[in-house]
Amino acid sequence: MEEKLVTLTIDGESIKVKEGTTILQAAKKVGIDIPTLCFLKDINEVGDCRMCIVEVEGRRGFATSCIEKVKEGMVVHTHTPNVLEARRVILDLIISNHHKDCLTCTRSGNCELQVLATKFNVLNVEYPGEMSKHRIDDKSPAIVRDFNKCILCRRCVATCKNVQGIGAIDCINRGFESCISTVGDHSLNDVNCTFCGQCIQSCPTGALHEKESLNEVWVKLKDPDAYVVVQTAPSIRVALGEEFGMDIGTNVEGKMITALKRLGFDKVFDTNTGADFTIMEEANEFVERFKAEDSLPMMTSCCPGWVRYVEENYPELLPHLSSCKSPHQMFGALIKSYYAKKENIDPSKIYVVSVMPCIAKKFERERPEMKNNGLYDVDNVITTRELAKMIKQANINFEKLEDSKFDDPMGEATGAGAIFGTTGGVMEAALRTAQDLLTGKDLDRINFEAVRGGKGIKKATVNIAGKEIKVVAASGLKNARKILEEIKQGKADYQFIEIMACPGGCIMGGGQPIKSSKIRSEVDVRKLRAESLYTIDEKSTIRKSHENPVLKKIYKDYLEEPGSYRAHKLLHTHYQARPKYNFET
Repeated sequence: MEEKLVTLTIDGESIKVKEGTTILQAAKKVGIDIPTLCFLKDINEVGDCRMCIVEVEGRRGFATSCIEKVKEGMVVHTHTPNVLEARRVILDLIISNHHKDCLTCTRSGNCELQVLATKFNVLNVEYPGEMSKHRIDDKSPAIVRDFNKCILCRRCVATCKNVQGIGAIDCINRGFESCISTVGDHSLNDVNCTFCGQCIQSCPTGALHEKESLNEVWVKLKDPDAYVVVQTAPSIRVALGEEFGMDIGTNVEGKMITALKRLGFDKVFDTNTGADFTIMEEANEFVERFKAEDSLPMMTSCCPGWVRYVEENYPELLPHLSSCKSPHQMFGALIKSYYAKKENIDPSKIYVVSVMPCIAKKFERERPEMKNNGLYDVDNVITTRELAKMIKQANINFEKLEDSKFDDPMGEATGAGAIFGTTGGVMEAALRTAQDLLTGKDLDRINFEAVRGGKGIKKATVNIAGKEIKVVAASGLKNARKILEEIKQGKADYQFIEIMACPGGCIMGGGQPIKSSKIRSEVDVRKLRAESLYTIDEKSTIRKSHENPVLKKIYKDYLEEPGSYRAHKLLHTHYQARPKYNFET
């Protein structure tokens, strides 16, 4: 059926668009950028803030362009004096109840409210009035919630509820007392928050941000008695450059390593190597379960937000989770055992810092299960954004840095490790190794295209050694719930499941560079970052985890074999059921 087109005029430009298009969408087609604040494409399109108002000839009052649909013959004006003055007043009213510590705010320079205030020349608040005051919630190890900087746009609420299916936060109270909080106004630490950080990615201001730990890292870097080792997750290298004005998805691995060495880290290692160990242990665990038909389907366990979600909401399904630690935790355990012994370093002197795209890793690092011989596997987790701050604080001209390589002997990784950072990557990497383990052959099949792409749930059937293995890769916790419900109801016939808490995987983690609503409306950030990781994989000499020479040597000299007693002691863990709500007085 042919789509019906509507003709309208926007700021003197005649345009034809599909019926059902909003004025905001139509304006973009002719290069007119109508300002928005509460709008978040496909997530929060409610017209609450009214920043996107326009005038439409023949009607009284303003039209809200993000929700108003076009009509045949409509004539729209986006920047009349009345419109501009109304937007300025709206901003003034919002800012009047907003803490104005912009110079010290974590989002200064990347705040959508700040950008609009500058654009509309809102220099002084004409409506000071009374300001609401709220306590800062910094109880959780991952997220800080400062409602004093909230503008009630509800983008975080829509993301938590509609994208992740969690609903840990919502608007509570009424009138002047309205605010975004949890049930009973408890800390995020005490409700069913998974610390995925997608609310941070959605927030236009500094009302939500990660709990920073930069100062602790700086102190250790200056401590002559500390041996400070840093490891970087796969997706950091394809996102860090964005903090320095580079194109989205630019691979800055070499510059990143150079910057870390200049910051003073004693060794710079690659978490991709840890990912290769994860695959060896996970693939071996899957093969054992598959042969024994035990606790299937097996579910991946490398995403701490996802693990916490299962612990809180589906504790009866915990036996289905792989017992493998996540890559950076595995790697931290190896650094404080194998590497410490090899280099004759006291493990208690080693301070491991993980640079992660994920703020839930801050929670994971503190889990009591993540210890060996009384020492945490990882001592500190900083995000991509925090690393960028460190580089800027050190006055390093990142764009002009020469490339360096990761340090030996634990700096070699495979293409399989690289794709861990995108949804479907863990599954594909595991299948590359599992197929060789099950057949006893070095098979040529490398790519498993069916589990790639941005689709929230990807199902496939893989034939290995004459046996059909049904797999599914899902990202976003709302999609995860669908898979878990199938298992719970006995409707799932999968054998292997990969879940990432963040839509798109780690490349879109809560600790990654924050993109404005405008950029998210125009650019597929996930696709660009994912393509960069797949390019790294394709250009890698070795693309199967079990063929990594570093991995082979460590198994031969130290771990013996996947699934051995020592491997289990260092690289595996267990989980616990958590109460969905734990309201402590």
